[in-house]
Amino acid sequence: MITSVHLLQYSRDPAADRAFLRDVLGWPNVEDVGSEPGWLIFALPPTELGVHPTDGEPLVELHLMCDDIEATVAELQGKGVEITGPVEDLGYGLATGIRLPSGATIGLYEPRHASPLDF
Repeated sequence: MITSVHLLQYSRDPAADRAFLRDVLGWPNVEDVGSEPGWLIFALPPTELGVHPTDGEPLVELHLMCDDIEATVAELQGKGVEITGPVEDLGYGLATGIRLPSGATIGLYEPRHASPLDF
């Protein structure tokens, strides 16, 4: 039986991205003592998965969800986080992106759809 999901992020600056996830987002973590020092594995907030159609190459994206995107954007900007663009209404939710220290971008959105996490 599947008990959880392990998400992999490949980074050009893993130490900086790990520090961001630990210090800015405040995610709990453990250090994998079997790996190099500082190799952190993070506990993520509850997660949902949506499978979207595409005519292009298959793709997996990471989007962090929040209850109030304007307040979350303001909080993150107060911590020096770069927001990649204005908040857009995409129908299913309000969305923007945040830039990690490595330069990678992850999505940030306030859902406007039913969530299995509500049950």
